[in-house]
Amino acid sequence: MGLALIPIISLIIFLTLTITLFKQPPHIPLILATAVAAIIAAAMHYPWNEIQEGITKGIAIALAAVLILLVIGTMIGTWIISGVVPSMIFFGLKILSPKIFLVSTLLICSIISLGTGSSWSTAATAGVALIGIGKGLGIPSSMVAGAIISGVYFGDKMSPISDTTNLAPAVSGTDVFSHVRHMVYTTAPAYALSVLLYILLGTRASGGVLDTEKIELMISTIRTHFTVHPLLLLPPLFVIVMVVLKIPPLPALFSQTILGGILAIIVQSKSMSEVFQAAQSGYVSQTGVPFIDDLLTRGGLESMLRTVALIICALSFGGIMEKTGMLTVLVKSLLKKIKKTGSLIATTVASCIGMNAIAAEQYTAIVVTGRMFKNAFDKQGLHPKNLSRCLEDAGTLTSPLVPWSVCGAFMHATLGVSPLVYLPYAFLNLINPGITVLYGYTGITMTKKHEVTSS
Repeated sequence: MGLALIPIISLIIFLTLTITLFKQPPHIPLILATAVAAIIAAAMHYPWNEIQEGITKGIAIALAAVLILLVIGTMIGTWIISGVVPSMIFFGLKILSPKIFLVSTLLICSIISLGTGSSWSTAATAGVALIGIGKGLGIPSSMVAGAIISGVYFGDKMSPISDTTNLAPAVSGTDVFSHVRHMVYTTAPAYALSVLLYILLGTRASGGVLDTEKIELMISTIRTHFTVHPLLLLPPLFVIVMVVLKIPPLPALFSQTILGGILAIIVQSKSMSEVFQAAQSGYVSQTGVPFIDDLLTRGGLESMLRTVALIICALSFGGIMEKTGMLTVLVKSLLKKIKKTGSLIATTVASCIGMNAIAAEQYTAIVVTGRMFKNAFDKQGLHPKNLSRCLEDAGTLTSPLVPWSVCGAFMHATLGVSPLVYLPYAFLNLINPGITVLYGYTGITMTKKHEVTSS
C-alpha cells in the first residue's frame, strides 16, 4: 500500500506545482509521475520489458479515440472554411436569446447525444457552433462549455446505443435496459436541478439584456466573409444520422471532412490548396474583428497533436499502475473499510473518480472499478444494477472533468475551454454523483437481489 501510494502522491504534487504555481500544462508532471511509477515497479522487481508493456498497453486502449480525435480536427477545419460552422452560428444567433441560451444548449446537446449515443460527435458538431453563438450573445464560454458537457454526457450515459451504457452493465452483470431504467432515479433529479440552475445562470450572465450591436456585427461579418445558406446545416445532420445508423465513427466523421472540403470548393470558392491547409493546420480567420477571428481560427489535424501527447503521457502512467497491480492494491485497501451500503456506494463513486484521475481513461475507470467492487455488492445483497449505475454516474460523468484524461483533453481541444474552467458549470456532472452517494446512505432505490427475484 505504501509503495502504491508513492506514484499517486507524486502525481498530485507534480500537477499541483506545475498547474497552479508555474502555470504550465500537465504533460511534464505526468511524465515525471510515470517515471516515479516505473522506479517503484523496478523496485518491486518488475523487468523493464513488462513495465514498457504496461505503458504500451495503456496507450493502446485509447488508440481508437486518438484516431477519432485527429479526424475531428480535420473535420472542424473543413467545416469552418466551407461555411458549415459559420452558418450554424449565423442561424443560431437569429433564433436564440441570452436568457434561454444556456438551458437551450443543455437541451439541444442532450437530445442529439441521446439519439447518437456519442458525446464526442455531439460536442464536435453542435458544441463547436454553440460556443460561437454563446460568444455572440455575450455568454461566457466557461458557462456555455459547462452546459454542453452536461448535455452531451447526459446522452452518453442514458442512450442504449452508447458504448459506456453497454459497458457498465456488462461489467456489473446486468442488462442494459435494467441499467438505463435504474439510472433514471439519480439522473432525473440531477437533470431537473441542472435545468433550473442554467435558467438562473443564463438570466444572471446576460443580465437579461441583448447586446444587439455585437450580434449584428457578428452576423454581418459572417455574411461578408462566408456564403451562408440553410443547406450548409446538412453536414451536422448527416453525422447524427450516420451515428444512429451505427456507421463506425471514424469513417462517418472522415466522410464529413471530405464533404466539408467539397462544400468549401463549391460554395465558398476555395482552392484545393486552401482546403488541404484548413484540414492540416486549421482555418485562420482574417475578418479584422478580433473576437470573431479568435472564434473561427481553429481546427486542423495539427491542433489535436498537443492533446494526443497529453493522452499518451496520462495513459503511460495509468498503464504502469495497472500492469504492476498498484491500482488493485489501492482499491482492495478501500474495500477493507466498507461496512454498510452507504460507505460501499461512496467508495465506489470515489474510486471511479480517482481512477479517471489516475488511469485517465473512462473505460478503465468503469472496467477496473466494476471488476473490483462486484463481489462487495454481492456480499451486501445488492442487485448488480446498483453497481452499474455507480459506474456511469461517477465513471462516465466525471471523465470530462479531469484535464489530462482522454475525455477532458478531447473536450478542451474541441471546445477551446479547459476542463478546470468549465468544471464549476458542468452541473449535471457534479450533481449526479452526489445524488448517487445520497441514495446509498438513505437506501433510496437501492434494489436488493431478492427484491428483483421475488418480483
